[in-house]
Amino acid sequence: MELQTLKNRFGIIGSSPALNYALSIAERVAPTDLTVLITGESGTGKEIFSQIIHNLSNRKHNSFIAVNCGAIPEGTIDSELFGHEKGSFTGAGEKRKGYFESVDEGTIFLDEVGELPLGTQSRLLRLLQNGEFLKVGSSAVQKTNVRVIAATNVNLSDLIKKGKFREDLFYRLNTVPIEVPSLRERGEDIPLLFRKFSLEFADKNNIQAIKLDEAAKTLLQRYPWPGNVRQLKNIAEHITILSPEREVNFDIMKSFLPQLDDKLPLFSGSSNNSEFTDRDLIYKFLFDIKQDIHDLKRFMLKFSSNGFENDADFPHHETSESRATALPSSLKDYEMDRQIHQKPVIISNAKTIDTHTEIVDEDLSLVKMEKDFIIKALKKHRGKRKAAADELQISERTLYRKIIEYNIDE
Repeated sequence: MELQTLKNRFGIIGSSPALNYALSIAERVAPTDLTVLITGESGTGKEIFSQIIHNLSNRKHNSFIAVNCGAIPEGTIDSELFGHEKGSFTGAGEKRKGYFESVDEGTIFLDEVGELPLGTQSRLLRLLQNGEFLKVGSSAVQKTNVRVIAATNVNLSDLIKKGKFREDLFYRLNTVPIEVPSLRERGEDIPLLFRKFSLEFADKNNIQAIKLDEAAKTLLQRYPWPGNVRQLKNIAEHITILSPEREVNFDIMKSFLPQLDDKLPLFSGSSNNSEFTDRDLIYKFLFDIKQDIHDLKRFMLKFSSNGFENDADFPHHETSESRATALPSSLKDYEMDRQIHQKPVIISNAKTIDTHTEIVDEDLSLVKMEKDFIIKALKKHRGKRKAAADELQISERTLYRKIIEYNIDE
């Protein structure tokens, strides 16, 4: 089946490479009976992938059931999954089938599988290995032929290290991994998804549809979307019914988007593997500004009517490469360099100009420094936000917020 045909069949919007890759894996693994582990942030649409796999499999005419493991209390989850015998616990008034027995020959989707208690994990492991299970309160072994698709929005490897998830169960579930990309990784798809959700909601409720101008679309693409597709749909419906104008601009869009914490620092920590540290970034910025000041003085004095006595008294112009090479590695080195460049400038038939007092430009502010560093990092990595965030040693979320805050054009 062609990828676009698959998308049309299941109502999937978007063409980002990460999404296309995940869909291609789902399509290829569907005809088999292999266990699949779907990973991705909350709200990315992991359940849709489980439905794709079931509907393209040989079990498509049999039962499919989705179980949210995190929504079932620990005391009853074994009974829900595997069933129980009458009188096996308080309140068990009659014999009951569990999900694994009910969907025999079908598919069961275990969402948030990382929430399963350790005891239930042991039961699930046995079922995956041998197709066998025991009802609660029973000693009779039962068989079932169920395909298991699991999903999680947490890192199971971290849970294994903490002793909260069985390593052997992880390998059983992770036979074929599928990673569903977050909405942040699908920037080009966001306006299309917004339009789809907005038009569907407007048509369903008999109201006039809305349109987005280019600035509003750009803001949508730069917003971090912590709630992913689920949050985008909620916002699209919210704006469609409550927007004061049918053509949504930047300001209207911004008023509907939840404001995230903008007080996080731009530079957070340091790494020995980083190309440059926070301190070195600041030193380099100061050094470049100081060099520009010296160049300006040189230019002004060159065209002075009296000329100057000794051109050697002035620091010669340096390229950006030589400046980077000359970057002081410590505060002490920087102070020594500053003193070297504070020689008095002698002009013939004129008073001595003392350059000891440094000129401080008002642009030398943390805000401007942040903006300049972000622009340089984005330019260096050709607009790749993740690489730029790693270079600046900040999270992607923080970088997205700063891009919006400073209205940086990528």
